[in-house]
Amino acid sequence: MPKQSEPPQLSVIVPVLNEAPAIAPLLATLAAQRGVALEVVIADGGSDDGTVAALRALAPEAPFPVTVVTAGRGRGRQMNAGYRAARGGTLLFLHADCTFPEPLALRTALESLEAAIARRSDGRVAGHFRLRFARSDGAPSLPWYFYEWKARLHRPGCTHGDQGLLVRRPFFGETGPFDESLPILEDAGVAARIAAAGEWLLLPAEIVTSARRFEVEGLRERQTVNALLMNFAHIGWQEGVAELVAGYRCRERTERLRLAPILRRIDALLRRLPPAERRRLWYATGGFVRGNAWQLPFGLDARRHFRAADPVGSGETRLLDLHDRFFDRLTDHPPGRLAAALLTWLWFRLTLLREEAHKKKRTG
Repeated sequence: MPKQSEPPQLSVIVPVLNEAPAIAPLLATLAAQRGVALEVVIADGGSDDGTVAALRALAPEAPFPVTVVTAGRGRGRQMNAGYRAARGGTLLFLHADCTFPEPLALRTALESLEAAIARRSDGRVAGHFRLRFARSDGAPSLPWYFYEWKARLHRPGCTHGDQGLLVRRPFFGETGPFDESLPILEDAGVAARIAAAGEWLLLPAEIVTSARRFEVEGLRERQTVNALLMNFAHIGWQEGVAELVAGYRCRERTERLRLAPILRRIDALLRRLPPAERRRLWYATGGFVRGNAWQLPFGLDARRHFRAADPVGSGETRLLDLHDRFFDRLTDHPPGRLAAALLTWLWFRLTLLREEAHKKKRTG
């Protein structure tokens, strides 16, 4: 098919790093889309596994222009480089391991975004898709059900790059660029700024993303480390952020995470701090944890719907609503944050002890 000479309706920006096996499925899922004129901008972070060669071999057969740009390693840096190279007025930031089961996913997403923008005088709307994980074991699972539903909420910390980010260029110009200092969670700042300046829209179509990292590293372990990293970034503890970032591995080199060594290193960093600074960090952590306590009642709501075999995201959230109406307000003060800090400290000590006991059992 002839390539476009006019600016496309949609620029799909994809950061890649050693993603050679994902290139053909990525181009195929985009080629299957109907009713939208798009371009694909691939931002490579220095792949050495043949990713770029695969792109150059497959790009001539694609029914859309494919541009490859090089950037320094890191998804934030790569997506910023892709943004600068893109020509479209609407942008879709997409991970390389994502696919769209529906051939009209992008068309309906654009229509939904335009309709939402038309309802606002300032046009400050961005969309994300309904996340579903592609797992090696497709059996029903409460943890995966919980995270897929959580990804459909618009609460702080719930919107990430694996859900896709659909946004008009002017609004991204206001809320971007992506954070280039972290290998992960580069999208957290943009997501928060979008929520503060405008609104998030849950798009009607599903996006399917690989669960490989979570399956290899362990869902509980990876989510625990992610929560620690989000907390450290939120409270401004750069030493803790740097420690977790240093242990982050590229996707193709992942292995089972071991929490005990990670927690020991965090504990050692904390012990080197002056007592007043340690207390400050724990208190700030209490504020972060208190602000995320809604996940406990939401988890109970999700479990009820999971047991009833309800579709992800359907049904009422009675316990979450009660939390928002009463518990959140009752604990939003210094004693509430202090209580959350003490509970988190206890969790940290008990988790470290439990992981150490598991280590001794494995090696004994």
